[in-house]
Amino acid sequence: MRKEQIVAGVIYFITVFILLMAIYRFLEDFHMSTFNFFIAGALVLFVAVGWGYVLIGLIFAPKKKMENTLSDLTYNVIHELNIPLSTIKANASMLKKGMEDEKSLKRLGRIEDAVVRLEKLYNELVYGIRKEMHSIEKERFYLHTLLEERIAIFEEQGRNRFELDVPQYEIEVDKIGFEQMFDNLISNAMKYSEKESLISIVLEDNTLSIIDRGVGMSSTELLQVYERYFQADEQKEGAGIGLSLVKAYCDGENIGIDIQSEKNVGTRVSLDLLKVHMKFTS
Repeated sequence: MRKEQIVAGVIYFITVFILLMAIYRFLEDFHMSTFNFFIAGALVLFVAVGWGYVLIGLIFAPKKKMENTLSDLTYNVIHELNIPLSTIKANASMLKKGMEDEKSLKRLGRIEDAVVRLEKLYNELVYGIRKEMHSIEKERFYLHTLLEERIAIFEEQGRNRFELDVPQYEIEVDKIGFEQMFDNLISNAMKYSEKESLISIVLEDNTLSIIDRGVGMSSTELLQVYERYFQADEQKEGAGIGLSLVKAYCDGENIGIDIQSEKNVGTRVSLDLLKVHMKFTS
């Protein structure tokens, strides 16, 4: 919407300017006075302002109304989605307490895993809408604390082992976006690694690295890795949009991102945090 307004405004003012220059040339050819030019120019500007008001009403007002309607509808739908999600989570937890059958417990476990994924998608959707509607304020926080919290959530899945080597380090960014970006990278590392394999998270020289020992990628796949809907392995679950979102977040926060990978060896994602680093103060 903002981009369209800027383009329309530029075209509008260029058109008015060309019209004024045409009037000036016309009056000059007939040797009219400067006073006459200003009178004619004032009339043109008066008509232009009125025409501009009409254009705004005809072009932008209906679109703005439609966007407001869609925003209200989206917020209502999101709110309604949260209710059954919470209900499923609570009832699955209650059923699990009184259940001893191993097969049934596994089925409930799959339901709980699905709820966790839905909650993640729900939170990402809410965050994405809020980011589109309003600017997100940046927060200062210690990286080690946040990464410990996020890794603890992934450890509950009982899958990969994690190694965290991150010293005291403060950054200032959109915190929720950073969490989602990090979660996407860890999810990818887990998805393309063998169960129980080690995933390392290391901070060195202002660079945060996520290192897995998974299937890796070829040089051809690396060239496409940020493309939306691209998946190195289509047999894996997912929509193939994770790394495109990661790249968009990093670009917006001035975080440099570099991915190095080798087939059947693993992948290393490096995030340059120098521009968002806040020097430690006691």
